[in-house]
Amino acid sequence: MLQAILHAAFPPMPRNPRARPLPIRWPWRDRAGRVSALRAVVLALALAPALILAGQGVLQELGPEPAKAALKELGLWTIRLLLVTLAVTPLGRILASPQVLSLRRMLGLTTLGYALLHLLLYAADQNFILPRIALEILQRFYLTIGFVALAGLVVLGWTSTDGWMRKLGRRWKRLHGVIFGLAALGVFHFFLQSKSQLWEAILAAGFLAWLVLWRLLPRGVQAHPAALLALAPAAGLAAAGLEYAWYALATNLPAQRILAANLDIDFGLRPAVWVAVAAVAMPLLAFPGWVRLRNSGRGSPGSAPAPAGADRAAGSAGR
Repeated sequence: MLQAILHAAFPPMPRNPRARPLPIRWPWRDRAGRVSALRAVVLALALAPALILAGQGVLQELGPEPAKAALKELGLWTIRLLLVTLAVTPLGRILASPQVLSLRRMLGLTTLGYALLHLLLYAADQNFILPRIALEILQRFYLTIGFVALAGLVVLGWTSTDGWMRKLGRRWKRLHGVIFGLAALGVFHFFLQSKSQLWEAILAAGFLAWLVLWRLLPRGVQAHPAALLALAPAAGLAAAGLEYAWYALATNLPAQRILAANLDIDFGLRPAVWVAVAAVAMPLLAFPGWVRLRNSGRGSPGSAPAPAGADRAAGSAGR
């Protein structure tokens, strides 16, 4: 799969010696060059975990094994930001907001930055001995899975520019469609690392299931409150099923009792239930816009075309 990705992503690029270098467009500016408060705030929030982690490292607040603690945190935030990036498209369409849709590339590249820092910190923990690092990645299955996902993210990040979109044409969308496979590999890596402490890994799997199910909906109902409401229990059931499968196949713990615990709230809500609860936010967000469009006689928000240039402006690994 990786070979196919690389072949599609890196065809030979013709060189134009007279071409001028493109000006740098800072991530807090929109495509017109104006400072965007939304982009600036989102970028600051996305970078905050790394900055806090760096501060904790300087102040020696990461415990007796700071490198391993930082490595774990960067891995967690890579998965979190990847899911946030994938959520930009449904959120932007539900809110009919091209400004939200334009965040995809920025968040996708930020996610890639976290993933590369995760790898860099692992290399530092191995004293940058490249043969040992390569051997560990080849011999340890969870590292192999993580590295393949990272390599795929690098390809998508490299080809996220407007130039690559024009160069690849229709192949660009097919190439960037592999982001869901890479996200699944990342979540699988998360499960393998978490072992029996699966709370957040199950949340990640459930949210990814919601994102996949949303994209399977017909375009015309992707912002309809009723369709979005139906996705809530579906995503919760998917998360519960994945949790059951993991405990049944990968551990000696009683998978059926853990599955049944989703119906018992005496000890708090299980992660699969939280997935369903969180998914209810989407129909609530969609309802006001659906009412406005229904009253205006234009149909549901999901059937309205995207604003001109919105999808092209948002080209990224988070499509």
